[in-house]
Amino acid sequence: MNLWLIAALVLLLLMAPCGWLCCKGEIMERFVALQMAQILAVLTLLLLAEGYGRDIYFDLALVLATLSFASGLVYIRFLERWL
Repeated sequence: MNLWLIAALVLLLLMAPCGWLCCKGEIMERFVALQMAQILAVLTLLLLAEGYGRDIYFDLALVLATLSFASGLVYIRFLERWL
C-alpha cells in the first residue's frame, strides 16, 4: 500500500458525512453534500489511478467530473418534486 492509496482511503472515509447529510439535511444541504461527494469521488478515482498505475481510471474520473453537475441538477429537481 502506497501513499496514493492511503490518501484515497481517507477521501472515502470523508464521504460518510456527505452521505449522512444527503439523507437527513435540508434540500440545499443535500445538494451541497451531493456535490461534495461527487468531488471526493473524482479525487478518489484520480488517486486510485495514480496508486495502481492504471490509465483507465483517469478516463473514468474525467467522465464522472463531466457528468456530476448535470446529475446534481437532476437530483435537486427530483427532491423539489418529492418533498
